[in-house]
Formats: sequence, structure tokens, C-alpha cells
Amino acid sequence: MSSTYHYDTTFEKAALGNTGLLKGEYEQCTFMNCDFSSGSLSDFKFVDCEFVDCNLSVCKLTGSAFRDCKFRGCKILGVHFETCNPVEFAVSFDSCQLNHTSFYGLKIKQTNFFHCQLIEVDFSACDLTGSQFNECDLSGGVFDRTNLEQADLSTASQCIIDPELNKIRKAKFSSQHLAGLLTKYGVVAVD
Repeated sequence: MSSTYHYDTTFEKAALGNTGLLKGEYEQCTFMNCDFSSGSLSDFKFVDCEFVDCNLSVCKLTGSAFRDCKFRGCKILGVHFETCNPVEFAVSFDSCQLNHTSFYGLKIKQTNFFHCQLIEVDFSACDLTGSQFNECDLSGGVFDRTNLEQADLSTASQCIIDPELNKIRKAKFSSQHLAGLLTKYGVVAVD
């Protein structure tokens, strides 16, 4: 049971703990320049919230709900989103650093990733149907049994995806990045 409830509230430079953000439910709230790094947002519930220029690096999210939440300009390194409540998980990311995060096994259809660093992110067993990766760096990203059908990776860079291990029907790739689909065959792309 949530201990606190906040509606349409803005939190600036908040942290976690007795003098900061307390466990509870937050609806239509905005979090600006907050530092939740290395803390725990486990069992918190966020509905239609926006996180702007926040640091959530290595934050624990066990059982957390993020329903219709937006992250802009956030630093979210080493976070395991798969520990969140999967039923209430709908997010979008704009200009975020998401390096070394994991979305393992999540159903996150039509998720938007705009201008994000997604270096060594684990998308194994994810359902990313219809998702967009606009101007994203996917260096070292792990795609294994991932559903990328109808996803738009046409402006993403550094993505290496094995079409034999992933569903990519009707996914969009730029012609200059198609070589990433053939990497395991040792094919060398030349201009």
C-alpha cells in the first residue's frame, strides 16, 4: 500500500529518504534535476510523470510502476528495468544516457527512444514491436530473441542484429546500416 500520494506536483533537486522523496504514488508529477542514483525507487508508482535532467543511475526499481512516463535528458546507467512491474510499464526516452541498462523480457511495444545513448543495453527477449530508435547509438546492444517487427531503426547507428535470432519483419534500417544485419557472416561493407 502506498504511504504517500502526490498529484500534479513539481519536485526539483529532490533525493530519496527521510528529507526527500518518500515511497508512494506520484501522478502527473514532474521531477527536475533530481538525484536518485544508487538509491531505491522500489515499489514506487509513477503515472503520467515526467523526469527531466534526473540521475537514476544504478537505481533499484523492483516492483516499481512507470505508466506513461517520459524521461528527458536523464542519466540512467546500469538500471534493470525488467525488475519493474511489467503490467504498468510504458515509457519514452528523449536525449537520455541509458548505457548498460537492461530491458530483458519486457513487452515495450511502440516505445520511443529519441537521441539516446544505448551502449551495451540488453534488449534480449523484448517485444519492441513498432518502437522507434531515432538518432540512437546502439553500440554493443544485445538483441537475442527480440521482436523488432515494424520498429524504426533507420537513423540508429552501430546496431548489430542477427536476423536469424530476432524478428525483424517490416523493421526499417537505413541502407548504410544494413551491414549490421550481416556482421556474423563477416561481410565487409564498402562505399
